[in-house]
Amino acid sequence: MTEAIELGDMVVDVIRKDIKNINLRVYPTTGRVQISAPSRMSLDTIRAFTISKLGWIKQVQKKLRHQATEAPLKYVDGETHYLWGNRYLLNVVEEEAPPRVDMKHSSLVLQVRPGTDRAKREPIIDRWYRDQLKDAVPALIQKWEAIMGVKVEILLFRKMKSRWGTCNPLARSIRLNSKLAKNPQECLEYVVVHEMVHLLEPTHNRRFRALMDKFMPLWRQHKDTLAGVASGLR
Repeated sequence: MTEAIELGDMVVDVIRKDIKNINLRVYPTTGRVQISAPSRMSLDTIRAFTISKLGWIKQVQKKLRHQATEAPLKYVDGETHYLWGNRYLLNVVEEEAPPRVDMKHSSLVLQVRPGTDRAKREPIIDRWYRDQLKDAVPALIQKWEAIMGVKVEILLFRKMKSRWGTCNPLARSIRLNSKLAKNPQECLEYVVVHEMVHLLEPTHNRRFRALMDKFMPLWRQHKDTLAGVASGLR
């Protein structure tokens, strides 16, 4: 079960779990705040805890905003990359073998042939992100097709500059930005739901918002999370 606490312009997601202690997390890609709390802990207690941590939260978010304005990725050793909202350090390995990307603990291992420059490393990582979406999205599509009573006929993945996803209701096709693999998985599910709702309502009118409220009551929080990364979902 997911709840939300509003503190001024900050929205904190609260997830109830079978745990003993309260845990606070600030997502590295977006600055989004999530709290995991014991199932029986009152919302007032969780709110008081969050308020006590506001100074630290804002410091972390400020640092993340600063990092987001730093130089473009160079795809070199020690560089920070993300998968599903988690931070990994890039480890570049040069070998006479086909290029590939692997996850090893807290590292993202990029294997390339000797002499492979940035221009050729970038598309290797991009293809890997696209593959992560290809693995994750079909199950979400199947889940929400059953809930909404719609059918996605064409599913495409592409790196896009200004949108997280697009939908063509006539062709019943959905296109998703491969960069979504960098963000928390609930953000991916939000974009999938957003685009699938367009199969029922093509525009962003009152009916569209009502459908979003019906299917995903916390959709606005996920939208705000992605808004902190880049503009999208036009």
